[in-house]
Amino acid sequence: MHAWLQRHETLLWWLGSVSLVIFVGTIVLVPWLVVGLPSDYFADRKRHAKPKTHWSPPLRALLLAGKNLLGVILVLAGIAMLLLPGQGMLTVVVGIVFLDFPGKYRLERWLATRRPVFRSINRLRRRAGREPLMLSKEADCPSEDTREEHGGLRTERDTR
Repeated sequence: MHAWLQRHETLLWWLGSVSLVIFVGTIVLVPWLVVGLPSDYFADRKRHAKPKTHWSPPLRALLLAGKNLLGVILVLAGIAMLLLPGQGMLTVVVGIVFLDFPGKYRLERWLATRRPVFRSINRLRRRAGREPLMLSKEADCPSEDTREEHGGLRTERDTR
C-alpha cells in the first residue's frame, strides 16, 4: 500500500486539491445561491415559462453549456459530500437547479421540500435575513400544530 501511495503521490495531491477547492467552493456558493432564491420559487406546482433573451444563439448555447457543466459538477460534488464533509443534499439540489432536463422543476421541488433539506434551506435564509421558502398548495403544508415538526413549511396562505 505504501509503495502504491508513493507511486501515485502526484495524483493524490491533485485529487486532494480539487476536493478542497470543491468543498470550499460549495461552502461559499451553496448558501449564496440558496439565499438568492425568491421565497416563492417553489410556490407553484408548474414552472413558469422562461422569458426570451436577446442574446445571440452562439452566446446562449455557450452560457447554457456552462450552466449545465456547473450543475453536473455541483451534483457530483454533492453526492461525494454525502460521504465526505460538506452540505451534500443541499449541494445536489443547487446543482439540479443549474441543470436543464425534462421534469427538473418537479424533482427540484420534491428534493427541496424534504424535511432535512427544507430546514437547511430556511435556516440559511433566516441567518441571511431572508424570508423562508413557501409552498402554495394546502396539501404541501402541515397543519398549524404540526408545521414545526415538519420543517416549518410555509404556504402563501401563511403570508396573508
